[in-house]
Formats: sequence, C-alpha cells, structure tokens
Amino acid sequence: MVKPPAAISKFAVALVVVAAAVAVSSPHPEANSKMQKQAFGTLKDGQSVDLYTLTNKHGMKTAITNYGATVVSLVVPDRTGASADIVLGYEKIGDYENGTSYFGATVGRYANRIGHAKFVLDGVTYTLEKNNGENHLHGGFNKRVWTAKDVSTDTGEALELTYLSPDGEEGYPGNLSVKVVYTLPANQNALKIDYTATTDKPTVLNLSNHSYFNLAGQGNGDILQHQITLHASRFTPVDSTLIPTGELRDVHNTPFDFLKPFAIGARIDQDDEQLKFGKGYDHNWVLDRKSPASLIVAAVVSDPKSGRVLDVSTTEPGIQFYTGNFLDGTSASKGGKTYGKRSAFCLETQHFPDSPNKPNFPSTVLRPTQTFRSTTIYKFSTK
Repeated sequence: MVKPPAAISKFAVALVVVAAAVAVSSPHPEANSKMQKQAFGTLKDGQSVDLYTLTNKHGMKTAITNYGATVVSLVVPDRTGASADIVLGYEKIGDYENGTSYFGATVGRYANRIGHAKFVLDGVTYTLEKNNGENHLHGGFNKRVWTAKDVSTDTGEALELTYLSPDGEEGYPGNLSVKVVYTLPANQNALKIDYTATTDKPTVLNLSNHSYFNLAGQGNGDILQHQITLHASRFTPVDSTLIPTGELRDVHNTPFDFLKPFAIGARIDQDDEQLKFGKGYDHNWVLDRKSPASLIVAAVVSDPKSGRVLDVSTTEPGIQFYTGNFLDGTSASKGGKTYGKRSAFCLETQHFPDSPNKPNFPSTVLRPTQTFRSTTIYKFSTK
C-alpha cells in the first residue's frame, strides 16, 4: 500500500480537528475570520491541489477543493448547537481522483444523463463519451483542476473557481468558460452557488452540484426517516437505463408525491416500476414555478433526530432527488465512517436529463451570444 503524501495525511487529522473545534467552541466566532488555504495533495500527473475553508459567525464551515470544484465538508450546528459534517466525502485526494460517486463535485458539462451518449445540434451529430452503460453521465468537470480565487467581501467569505473546457472535450462542441462561486454568508447558515458560463460555439450545458447529504451527520446511519417536501407536481419518468421517456407525469397518487412532507423511506420500496428502475428514488422533478428563472424554494428536508433543516432554492427548472441507492459500504470515507445503501440523499438542481434529445423539455442550448447563469442556495436551520 502506497503511503499517502504528508499533506494528505495531515488533512485527515485536520478534518476531525476542525469539526471538533466547531462543536465545542462558541457558535459565534469572530466575524473577521479569514478563508484558510492548505495543500490537499498531489494528483497522479503531479498537479498539486488545495483545500479552502470558509467560515461564518454562526458555527458553519465548508471546505472546498479546486479539484472538481468540490465540496469536501459542510459543518452545520444541530438544535443543541453541536456541529457535525453533513456531507459525504473522502479524506484523500487520491480517492477523489479514483472515485466514481461524484461526492460534492461540480458536475458538467452536462449534469445527469444524455441517452446513447449523443445529440444533434444545428444539424450536426455530436458523440460523447459513454460512461454509464450506453449513456453519458455528468461529464468530467469533477476530474479537472480549477483555478481558485478568494473573492470574499464584508457580507461573507466566497471562493471563485474557473475552468476553460476546450472545444471537443468529451465530444462537446465549443470552448466553454465556466465560473462557479461558492459563498458562505456572514450572517446566515447557507451555501450559495452561482454558476456562469460562456461559449464560442453553440453547445449544450447543464451544471449542478452533487453533494450527498445526511442531516444527522455523514456516515451516521440511513436517511429513510428524514422528512422531505418537493415543490413539484410532476416528474420525468425514465426507462430501464434511467433516460427520461419524455413524459411529464403527475405525481398525485404515486410514491413520487412529496408536495407535503413524507419520510424518504415511507414508500421507497413500493411495487412501482419507476422505483424498481431507480432502485429507489433517482428521478428528476419538474418544479412548480410561476416565472422561468426566479429563485424559488424547490425542496425542504428535515431530520427529526438532529433537528437540522435544509431548504434548497434554485433558478433551475428541475431537481434530481437521489437516495444513495448505489452506495454499498465499500467506498472510502471520512473519519472511518461507512457509507451504506441510502445513507445519504442528493438534491441536484438542474435542467432535465436528456434535454438535448427531448424537444419538449426546457432547452439547454448555449450560444456564443448568450451567458449562462444559475443560482442554487442550500440554507440550514433547526427546529
């Protein structure tokens, strides 16, 4: 077994120290705390990557690496003021480089699936890499080193990450310039993510964050008792390869109705074809919205044990609710925890899967005259 670099070994200890320090300290540290930067290790090709820790004065911390513009940890207080890291992840950069679960990553160029790994744009057929059976899933932004910049202000600490995706990367057309800004507001326990992108050729684009949440703390059991509300009256059913059929199906009188709070596990194993295809929930919900690009609350999740509550707001038309159905306890983790089946959930704000091949879905085409903009906010409270 190869011994990890010293910087990586130190980070494994640092994660525990940071979480413990937050748990025992005052929930209101000094507001003038500065973003911290530390080495996170070296990739196989010799590139060094860093880890940036953002802190606010209400006991919330997040650590983000410029490898994949990835959220590595998210430390949030519970109803008693005790803090815990509530997102799944790895301690070593090598596990992010080798991992296939997209823990905390910025996914693109196209978040979610494109059927048969191809699409037609302006009469030209583009063939993508097949990395999910016959389909294309998420793209490769999670395996790229991004350029990081501290853009903090008096209103909160903020990290800007940029990446230039070259024309033809993974089969996508156009040189795409992408910017992701993570902001931790000084006066609110929330993580705001702003996405911006431009291209020099027509292309398709769908960006999202792929954090896995367990509001009881990462690795602390399953999430089946978490209560979830999804503000969506329809979802996009899929075929056996999880590609949308094109239908927008009403959720009423189905296990997909979360218009009112339901325990995640209440209906997850019902005899339903869609649940069997996903091995649980792994579907896109069509958000109920009055205007196409306004910031709306898409989902609310609460954990009865810790009292933590997560509100997800977005400008996107859809949200992928995934219940960790393919986690099997064999993945590397943080703090020696075990990530078993359904030990976390994802809420990926997005345009719909396979939109380039579904003319009735909201368009994901980006042209040189346009600027892509999207915002998602993960806000935390307790009850």
